[in-house]
Amino acid sequence: MILSKLSKAIKRPLKLTICILIALNLLILSGCQNSTTPVSKNGEPIELTLWHGINPPPNRDVFQTLTDKFNQTHPNIQIKPVYIGQPDQQLPKILTAIVGNAPPDLLWNGPSIAGKLAELDAIEPLENWLDKSPRKAEIDPALFESMELGGHTWSVPLGTNNVAIFYRPSLFAAAGIKEVPQNWAQLKQVARSLTRDTNGDGRTDQHGIVLPLGKGEWTVFTWLPFMFSAGGELKGKIPQSPVPQIDNPGSQAALELWSDLLKEGSAILSAPERGYELDNFIAGKVAMQITGPWTLAQLQQSAIDYAAMPLPLLKRPAAVVGGENIFLMKTSPERERAALVFLEYVIGEEFQTAWALGTGYLPINLKSRQSQAYQSFVEKNPVLRVFLEQMNSARARPIISGYSRLSENLGRAIEATLLGRNPQDALKESQERLTLTLDVATVPEK
Repeated sequence: MILSKLSKAIKRPLKLTICILIALNLLILSGCQNSTTPVSKNGEPIELTLWHGINPPPNRDVFQTLTDKFNQTHPNIQIKPVYIGQPDQQLPKILTAIVGNAPPDLLWNGPSIAGKLAELDAIEPLENWLDKSPRKAEIDPALFESMELGGHTWSVPLGTNNVAIFYRPSLFAAAGIKEVPQNWAQLKQVARSLTRDTNGDGRTDQHGIVLPLGKGEWTVFTWLPFMFSAGGELKGKIPQSPVPQIDNPGSQAALELWSDLLKEGSAILSAPERGYELDNFIAGKVAMQITGPWTLAQLQQSAIDYAAMPLPLLKRPAAVVGGENIFLMKTSPERERAALVFLEYVIGEEFQTAWALGTGYLPINLKSRQSQAYQSFVEKNPVLRVFLEQMNSARARPIISGYSRLSENLGRAIEATLLGRNPQDALKESQERLTLTLDVATVPEK
């Protein structure tokens, strides 16, 4: 009896001790879980799908490597990147997924798609999260215009860039050109000097510059800086009007510049919708091409000489913000919280430095730009300074619901002009078409 009571007396504190130890272990284990890293209700990792169109393939490999690193350090969140084609090809797939209530968790696309996605109530605003994040102060201020619409922040940038003019110094030297053009008049003169018959057969085999033929977004993206430099603005004459003003004096001046380069014979056109291809530039058939820093790897592999110059100006320096942003699609609170952890990683210094070194994109993170690793990279690739400096005068493309219609009609006016149409007539026709389509689109339902 005494032994039985003694046994019970010993077991009671032992049980209490075991309970305390279990509780402490649970507390320690729960403390090891990052409070900002959600897990699914069943305890399994949350797998998030990210649709993108990252190109060329080597850039996709860089992104996959950085995503794999995130997955390794965040076992409760697994990001699955899925390539779904170039931005122009993505919209039908995105709209189908939204209508079918099967969107991805995250979407990579141009920031100008924000208006359409917000109108469809398909994306979550990000300002509540971003305002609390220390990363916000690290984002290049020039990029906020591309992130915001209607008082909300709809996306964060993955990487950024702009376009300048790459040129062949050896061809400049052969033509006796000692300085790069600073303004439009000098650009036209230099392009004329670079247009030559190099083999003496009586036919021109080298042109000053190649211009992008087509009405797609690439053509619009490379032409808009010229419009802005000429003082053009796309805001309507009536501030509250939903219809952008394509037909403005800056647009006409920019179209006339490109038209004059063609008429003078100092420019050639790219293949339709292939204005980003560098074949003629690498082959020495053209001495200048409008493109961006993402071409560095290809140019280095080609073993040709090259340099870059800022876009020549008319009235003011101008550039257009390029690159793509990431949108948080509406899914579920649990999945959205997990996606925000990934977005925090994407806009951070570590990701941005690695992305820039691997692709040639400019870091969106100011600490990344100032890092020793990136500064050393710029020292080895001095052409990057041109693009970094142009960010000081960079503008975003309009973030409006009807941007696709705006881009289409701008593209039509540019293409028509390059094919011989009078710029004034091309702009007038495109403005009428845009006004009609947007007016119809904004008529309220009865």
